[in-house]
Amino acid sequence: MTTPASRKRKTLHEYFDRTAHTSNDRSRTSSVLQLSIPGLTLIPEFISRDEETALLTFLDGQDWRTDLNRRCLHYGGTYCLMPPRDASAEERKRIESTILKADNIPAKVDLVVDGMMERGLYDGKQRPAFCIVNEYMGTQGISAHVENFRFDSPVCGLTLNNGDSIRFHELVDANDASVRSRGACKVPRTGKKQDVWLPPRSLLVMSGESRTKWQHEIRHIKRPLNFKRVSLTFRTEKLVR
Repeated sequence: MTTPASRKRKTLHEYFDRTAHTSNDRSRTSSVLQLSIPGLTLIPEFISRDEETALLTFLDGQDWRTDLNRRCLHYGGTYCLMPPRDASAEERKRIESTILKADNIPAKVDLVVDGMMERGLYDGKQRPAFCIVNEYMGTQGISAHVENFRFDSPVCGLTLNNGDSIRFHELVDANDASVRSRGACKVPRTGKKQDVWLPPRSLLVMSGESRTKWQHEIRHIKRPLNFKRVSLTFRTEKLVR
């Protein structure tokens, strides 16, 4: 028996006009894995292989930020560049004080947000409008941090291309060591840590303690030749009540 065209799940290849989208297009059959860290869940195969390929092709053609030790894209909100290590104090101040406005999340990436909304990951909350795309190659990583507390919960991360391990460190106190606190490397930890494998096309959902009481990092370790992982991290801004 063939599936009626009107009920067939569309992919990123098939439509770029979100007006053609309906709430029944995305499958909800992927299992949700509850991990041992409170509030941490993983959804394997959150998108299809075709959708992954389409996303990677689209992102590869964008204007990437290259002032960090890895390529990066910003969507939504504002950001500032990182001055070179050999920059003078005057140059450093000038660069850090220059605020750049990021483009809105493009339609081809916003389809991932559609899937998160349909699954109820942001049930009753505003739609994610912020996305940071990071590309990790070779030994590239990111130091341990907690997501900026101006953002609400959950924070969701999609892994593309190659899978990798993310390491979590439990903090003594919750709501400490924000990514902007400049004290992330000094914050007291309990000594408890856990590695979580992120398969390609999986979505990691951080809420509760996993969002506020655990730092996470991508370690700077040796990886296979031609390794490349692309991550998309989605956030919503806290509403002032």
